[in-house]
Amino acid sequence: MDSATLIGMVGAVIVVALAIGLGGSAATFINLPALLIVLVGTLFVVMMKFSLHDCLNAFSVASRAFKYRLVPPQEQVDTLVEMSKLSRKEGMLALERLEIDDPYLADAVVMLVDGMDRASVEARMSKLSQQTADRHSWGAEVFYAAADVAPAMGMIGTLIGLVQMLSNMDDPKSIGPAMAVALLTTLYGAVLANVFAKPIGDKLSLRKDEEARSNALSLDGILAIQDGLNYRIVETLLAVYLKPQPQGEETEEVAEASRAAA
Repeated sequence: MDSATLIGMVGAVIVVALAIGLGGSAATFINLPALLIVLVGTLFVVMMKFSLHDCLNAFSVASRAFKYRLVPPQEQVDTLVEMSKLSRKEGMLALERLEIDDPYLADAVVMLVDGMDRASVEARMSKLSQQTADRHSWGAEVFYAAADVAPAMGMIGTLIGLVQMLSNMDDPKSIGPAMAVALLTTLYGAVLANVFAKPIGDKLSLRKDEEARSNALSLDGILAIQDGLNYRIVETLLAVYLKPQPQGEETEEVAEASRAAA
């Protein structure tokens, strides 16, 4: 569970709710026509931009903004180093006994145990990593689209309310409801875009980058294990994921490990 996403979203909703509650009756901020214009209107417009599959998949992927446990890089390195020790000592088949929680790494281990060649392992794992990144990218795009559309639908609702109000100026009783629609649609659109849609899109983009780094670490480790490198060399090669170096620079240890691997 990503507590930051949950705390941030709940906190933002509470702040808005408190502002509404302290300013008067909360019931005045509930307007069915305004909700229909913003919520249902935004949903339909977003569906026009994407396929139905992409829209449904976005809601599934969105759960990763809340429920996702990223394995710390140090834990990943430790696991791969132990796998390297085990494979050199007992052979690749010994890796089959390991219980691995990471599905990506577990798939790679199955391929090693099955005796697939290096090129096939690298190609398949790279493809799986790209597919995961694509799912996150499309999910984020759907929520970014919703963040763009929601304020626009709010503005449409505002114009509808103003037209209704101005066309019935001779009836004082109709002015209030029309003004409510005009103002509340703008509020609903802003809240939907900035409290829900855009933050979830941003978090999915972050998840994509995090999983890409995690998968790259696992792939480098698996390929090093398949090449039969000493566990110390494996550990040194993967150390770059623990202490990122400035672009274009390489530590002496990593350079030495790379020469040894070659």
